[in-house]
Amino acid sequence: QVQLVESGGGLVQAGGSLRLSCAASGRTFSAHSMGWFHQAPGKEREFVAAITWGGGQTYYADSVKGRFTISRDNARNTVYLQMNSLKPEDTAVYYCAAMKDAHYIGTYYDTRQYAYWGQGTQVTVSS
Repeated sequence: QVQLVESGGGLVQAGGSLRLSCAASGRTFSAHSMGWFHQAPGKEREFVAAITWGGGQTYYADSVKGRFTISRDNARNTVYLQMNSLKPEDTAVYYCAAMKDAHYIGTYYDTRQYAYWGQGTQVTVSS
């Protein structure tokens, strides 16, 4: 069982930066690939970024490439999302998630591959 708690959201002006953190409980954190998703009002939850269990590979949605960076610290059981050059269209609730299968990345953009989700943190970017 893995429990996830996000933090770091807030209100920022366009062009600004935020760093989201996701603290995980459970001794198997380092065995699972992790992802960040976001969901805007009235829209479906969308893939933002993913990272393999060891941190060696990362994946991004086209809309955030070059602006966002996902990373993890397995010693601290934490995954991060550094968000730079924020745009109003980045406004959403951001969720971190842990994949259900250990040592697997597979279809990292598919919400159905993730078994554990945090409660979400609101990011609002003003124009």
